[in-house]
Amino acid sequence: MEIKKIAVIGAGISGLSIAHLLKEKYVVKVFEKESKPGGLIKCDVVQGNLYHKVGGHVFNSKRKDVLNWFWNFFDKECEFTKTIRNSSIYMPQGRIIGYPIENHIYMMEESMINRIIEDIFILVKGQKQEKTLNLEEFLISNFGKTLYEIYFKPYNQKIWKEELHEIPLSWLEGKLPMPKLEEIVFNNFIHAKETNMVHSSFFYPKYNGSQFLADRLAKDINIEYNSNINFIDGQASSWNIQGETFDSVIFCGNIKDLLSSLNGVDLPSYDNEISSLKYHGTTSVLCEIEDTPYSWIYLPDNNYDAHRIICTGNFASSNNASEKIKTATIEFTDFFEENDILQQIRKIPFSLKYITHTFTQYTYPIQNSDTRTIINSIKKELEKKAFFLLGRFAEWEYYNMDAAIGAAIDLSKKFN
Repeated sequence: MEIKKIAVIGAGISGLSIAHLLKEKYVVKVFEKESKPGGLIKCDVVQGNLYHKVGGHVFNSKRKDVLNWFWNFFDKECEFTKTIRNSSIYMPQGRIIGYPIENHIYMMEESMINRIIEDIFILVKGQKQEKTLNLEEFLISNFGKTLYEIYFKPYNQKIWKEELHEIPLSWLEGKLPMPKLEEIVFNNFIHAKETNMVHSSFFYPKYNGSQFLADRLAKDINIEYNSNINFIDGQASSWNIQGETFDSVIFCGNIKDLLSSLNGVDLPSYDNEISSLKYHGTTSVLCEIEDTPYSWIYLPDNNYDAHRIICTGNFASSNNASEKIKTATIEFTDFFEENDILQQIRKIPFSLKYITHTFTQYTYPIQNSDTRTIINSIKKELEKKAFFLLGRFAEWEYYNMDAAIGAAIDLSKKFN
């Protein structure tokens, strides 16, 4: 019997994962528009420093199947270091608070501690309440008004640039802290460290950052680089891409680009919904930074437009051009001109020195209460024609790396 052929569009973490998961049983070909693999986890080297162009990608997972699959490709002991996350919050007036903030209330000034204690008593009295549906309600009902106003609101508004009551809670499921009030109190009594988050500890390559992951996963995969697919032709029982015929297509690109390139599937009723999907880009700035012990530094202070500093120079010594400097990536939501960036980093603490920057148009998909229903309806229609969506912007889901691998594992089960 002839082996079925599958086309995968995109060699980011989603495309590379699904290609490996299917290549033993199918003929798989990956089409990638760039000259190297990685998508959002790509890195460059600038002046000898490793530059995460979007985020600071590290690996861990609570899914055992994801962990088992991932470590098939790497030597955990020789090629990676395991690091305990050491993050902080740089509050107004220069006070540095441990992260997550609810575990480090004891580090605040006394008047603020008293206000937060009052909030906790109010929350305890009103614990029996209806389920919250949006981010603002969730944050206030779980942490109180004071923590919401001084940290959660300004920080999240910087990232999402949305009114928090318009953000559905389901969108950030699995990415939000879910402590009980008694846990918050207990953790502050014992000065607890956060251990329940996915990346409270993480693995990071000793060399070349997340580009190392992409390059390794690209091995033994048939990838056609510099191939921007702008026409996918659906025929009676197959798909034609650049003159090749495939039995199935797995699309790991941006769903906003799909309808204009897709022929053979009638999805006109979704034009408006897809074109109106919201998103944000990221201006990522590589800088030198003074020596700090931190992995991430969060910036809720509205005096700065940046929302966080990712201390990638602390992830691996090889990320820095020499032992004399440390590097970090400063993130701004959406586009910033270079002059504005230079003005901003002069204001931000930790003695930042500009090296380079880049803007990536699509980094954060934004959902509303209807997004998942719409995307799932589109998936159902496409899957009737053996066409599948996978990945952050194909499914319009805020996947990190291990969630993207998990989604690929789940999709592979439909084939196997």
